[in-house]
Amino acid sequence: MSDSNSTSTGSEKNRYVVTSDEIQKAAPITSLRTITSRNVGEVNYINAKTAHDDTELLAEIGYKQELQRHFSKIQVFGVSFSIMGLLPSIASILVTALPGGMVSLVWGWFIAGFFVLTNGLAMSELASAIPTSGGLYYYTYHYAPPKAKRLLSFVVGNSNSLALIAGLCSVNYGLAGEILSIVVIAKDGNFEITNAKTYGVYAGCTIAVGIVTSLATVAVSRLQTFSIVSNLILIAIFFVALPIGVAKSDHMDFNSASYIFGNWENLSDWTDGWQFMLTGFTPVIWVIGAFDSCIHMSEEAKNATASVPFGIIGSITVCWILGFLICIVLAACSSKDIAGILGGKFGQPFAQIIFDAMGKNWAIALMVLIAFCQFLMASSILTAISRQIWAFARDDGLPFSRIIKVVNVKLSSPIRATWFGAICALAIGCLCLIGTQASSALFSLYISANYFSWMVPNLLRMTFGQEIFTPGAFYMGKIWSPIINWTSIAFELFIIILMQFPSMQHHITPKTMNYTVVFTGTVWIGSVLYFKFYKKKIFVGPKSNLTDAEYEENVGQDVLDAILSKQQE
Repeated sequence: MSDSNSTSTGSEKNRYVVTSDEIQKAAPITSLRTITSRNVGEVNYINAKTAHDDTELLAEIGYKQELQRHFSKIQVFGVSFSIMGLLPSIASILVTALPGGMVSLVWGWFIAGFFVLTNGLAMSELASAIPTSGGLYYYTYHYAPPKAKRLLSFVVGNSNSLALIAGLCSVNYGLAGEILSIVVIAKDGNFEITNAKTYGVYAGCTIAVGIVTSLATVAVSRLQTFSIVSNLILIAIFFVALPIGVAKSDHMDFNSASYIFGNWENLSDWTDGWQFMLTGFTPVIWVIGAFDSCIHMSEEAKNATASVPFGIIGSITVCWILGFLICIVLAACSSKDIAGILGGKFGQPFAQIIFDAMGKNWAIALMVLIAFCQFLMASSILTAISRQIWAFARDDGLPFSRIIKVVNVKLSSPIRATWFGAICALAIGCLCLIGTQASSALFSLYISANYFSWMVPNLLRMTFGQEIFTPGAFYMGKIWSPIINWTSIAFELFIIILMQFPSMQHHITPKTMNYTVVFTGTVWIGSVLYFKFYKKKIFVGPKSNLTDAEYEENVGQDVLDAILSKQQE
């Protein structure tokens, strides 16, 4: 590739075969692979639009192809869509949404969903430009000023890893609640749900998910297609069965449109406005989250620069629209006794709604299907976790990185990273033993740590990294890109603050406290201290595992010419 502004001399130079030795000797070139920016210093030359294939683009990013590319565009979409889970996820978060009435459930979903889409659009530009499994911490290093590169990259890498693990914890906690609610329904309420039983089921689910996710990459990619179909079938059954159940019921009627779209309740001591934010925004940003999982599958995706943005934007849009419709159906078909739904004997508001409308047998059947799809959610998020952990360990960002970053060649899968994530989830999940409020921090911890990890690289790209940002296959253009990106950054900052607040304003006790601020603060501050006193000797940011000879072979002469031209400007 030659510079469009090259003179005839430049054209002659581009026809000259440049070797790695000659490039390293030429002044002012400092590296075979990098260009220098005034704001961010020396960074890898990466151009997703001109790369001939995924292997060449990954080499420009700095890595060799270690995992097999089995994921099609629809399967990349499936990873994120499966993690969102939609109906199982909504079942898990009704306990958060209903204390604000139907206004929070329905309109909170619609409004917050729009802003979540701006997050996805902004992230898609980053992912399309540099599709690598490390993703967020790599972008942070790439766009940060020289003195802050390593520290910020390290903190974001740890925050993103924690967020994904907390996401697995919250998914499996919801799954444990669904399984136990099935038992309660089957035993006609003659079964007591305890913290110990909840953790026991949670641990069993986590181990089972680890076993499934340890399968070869081919099987995991096919699992995403199966998960898409399963979730869509489940939603279709829900849309048909629940209204029919209410229509046939002799003790329930459909709620009016004024109730569905206008019922407001405040079951807390917060002001109405802040309660709407807590109960209306929190559910949707938990459900439509983890779309960065598409980024973590970049090195297994075919045509990653296009497939990853498709997966991110597609999954958010589909879940936003379908989720809005699900919320409307729930509002139309549920009892008006919201306090009774929340305090029902099944320990699961969704199970109570299904039972009230459809009876015992249908409630059991539908909850079994929901639990099954939630298990698929957990398998998908552990897949994404393993890729993030593997990528971060590859760059020596984690303890025991030398052990964790090993890829099982036979299965073409990072098995050790998978089980590292599962073991961490088992440890963090011990919060289940404390009680409901402590375990609810799993949900808000997942959100706040994720939003921090999304916001930092985007903020750096829009400030220090503007001059070196080279769009990939997805780009919103010079007008819409900054508007969407800055909207996304503002929303992410707001959500990080929102997640630190407890569900009640007064009379906070150890049992009712929101522990998110403790956990996230510990991780962020601990990461800084760990880096300052130890890890800065080891972690130098994203490290290439390609030799110069391998790099030359993978990227080709056009890229070498482009680097030479850029460095001599």
